[in-house]
Amino acid sequence: MTRLTADFWVHAYLARLRTLNIPAFVTAHGDDTSGAVLVKLNTLDGQASAFQRSFDLMSGARKWDALVSGLEADVDAAIARQRNFDPDLWVIEVEDRAGRHLLDQPGLAD
Repeated sequence: MTRLTADFWVHAYLARLRTLNIPAFVTAHGDDTSGAVLVKLNTLDGQASAFQRSFDLMSGARKWDALVSGLEADVDAAIARQRNFDPDLWVIEVEDRAGRHLLDQPGLAD
């Protein structure tokens, strides 16, 4: 099965968020073709979560898992460590007081 490029997926995700008026920004531009993507959810109350896409070897399914949650500064530090390890990493920051990130919707784990 053909995988979408990281750049294509990021732009499609941002467009989906815009349809619900959920602000989101690319805070780190990774490799356009094969960069991994982290999504930071900022609930604008000092708390945040970071999500990464994972792959289940048994079922072949892709899903989004929480990498870290807690104080925004701690989440930012964890993301910075990931960026130091993987400079091709994309980081998208979603800002939503209700905690909406849409990563559980069909099509976003693919």
